[in-house]
Amino acid sequence: MNLKRVVVTGLGAITPIGNDVKTTWESLVNGVSGAGPITLFDTTNFKTKFACEVKNFNPNDYFDRKESRKLDRYAQLAIAAAKESVEDAGIDQEGINKKRVGVIFSSGIGGLTTFGQEVGFYYQHLDLGPKFNPFFIPKIISDISAGQISILYGFQGPNFGTVSACASSTNGAISAFDLIRLGKADVIVTGGAEASIAPEGIGGFNSMNALSTRNDSPETASRPFSASRDGFVMGEGAVSMIFEELEHALARGAKIYAEVIGGGESADAYHLTASHPEGIGAILVMHNSLADANLAPEAIDYINVHGTSTPVGDPSEAKAIKEVFGEHAYKLNISSTKSMTGHMLGAAGAVESMACILSIKNGIIPPTINHAPDDIDPEIDYNLNFTFNKAQKRDVQIALSNTFGFGGHNACIIFKKYS
Repeated sequence: MNLKRVVVTGLGAITPIGNDVKTTWESLVNGVSGAGPITLFDTTNFKTKFACEVKNFNPNDYFDRKESRKLDRYAQLAIAAAKESVEDAGIDQEGINKKRVGVIFSSGIGGLTTFGQEVGFYYQHLDLGPKFNPFFIPKIISDISAGQISILYGFQGPNFGTVSACASSTNGAISAFDLIRLGKADVIVTGGAEASIAPEGIGGFNSMNALSTRNDSPETASRPFSASRDGFVMGEGAVSMIFEELEHALARGAKIYAEVIGGGESADAYHLTASHPEGIGAILVMHNSLADANLAPEAIDYINVHGTSTPVGDPSEAKAIKEVFGEHAYKLNISSTKSMTGHMLGAAGAVESMACILSIKNGIIPPTINHAPDDIDPEIDYNLNFTFNKAQKRDVQIALSNTFGFGGHNACIIFKKYS
C-alpha cells in the first residue's frame, strides 16, 4: 500500500507553564516549574496541597459567558488550545474541504469537576429529587471536546476521542496519523486536555499514594529519576496539533514543523496501575513504533520519556530504554518534561509530542529539572543522559515520545525533521 506522508502544520497550548505555545516552549527550555499551591479548591484536609495549575486562564477570553457555562474546564482548555493551532496552521479558510478535516481530541478522565459538583449537589439535596443540569452529561463525557471543536469550525471528518488513561492523547495522535496516511482524511486536529485538579482528582490519587506530598517545596516535587522522588505532581492543560497530509500542506503553502513517521501501541498485561518492573510493555511499544517507522534504534536522537517521578515507573522505563537501544542508549538525550508541567494525565502525550516537535525545530532538548548530583537511585543507570537541570543544544533529526497509562496502556509516537 502506498501510504501518504503526514506532517505537523500547527500547534496550540494552554499549560501550567504558559498559555500559548511560545511561552510554554520558553518555559520548558528554561527549566521553569509550573507547580505551586492549589488555588482551585480548599486543600485543608488533603495530603497533597499543590499541583501544576494553568494560571490566569479566563474562559471569557475564549467564549461568551453563556457558552462557557456549557463546558467543563477540561473542554474549555481543549477548545482554547485548538483555536491557537487552527489559526497557526491556517486551516479555517476558503479552499479547505471541511468534509476531510477531522478532530481526534482525547482526555483520560473528562469532566471530573462537573461530575463532582453535580453528584455532590444531588446527595446534599436528596429532598429535591434528581436535580441535574441539562448539560451535565455533555460536560462530563471524554469525547465532547472533539465534538465541540468540530462544531465550532464545521469540520466533518473523523471525530472522536480516545480514552486510555495517560496514553490517551498519544493513542489519539496515532489514530490521526493512521487515518491521514491511509487517505481517509486530509487534516486532523489532534491533542488532549485534562482538568483534574479537583477534590475528586487529588483525593483519589492521594488514596492510591500516587501523588507527591512534598508540600514544603512544590516546585521541586516532580523529580524524575531521582532517588528521593515520592510520586507525581498533578498537572492540567491542553495541547493541540494539526496533522496534515504532506501534498495537501504543500499545495496551500503551509509551514511545516516536523513529519510524523511512526506510532506503536502495546499493553503491559500486568497490573491496573503499576508498570511492569522490567518494562516489558515499554520495550514492546518502543520496538513497535520503530518498526512502524522502519527505523533502526540508532536513528533516534531524543526520547521524551513518560518519566512521572514515581518510585516504580522511572526505573522500569530506564531499563526498557537500555533494552531497546543497547549501546545507543548512552548516545541519546532523554528528558522528562513532566518535571516542569506536572503529569497532565490524558493530555501528557500531546504536550510531550509538542516538546519533541519543537526540539526538532529549534535544535534544543528541554531538561529534566530538580535532580541533585547526590540523589542517586541504585536501580537507575546514570550513564544515560537524562538532560538533568539544563537544556542541551542538539541537532535533533528524530524524536520519540513515550506515554504509559493506568491499565497497562502504552503508546509511542515518532517525529522527524521534515525534508
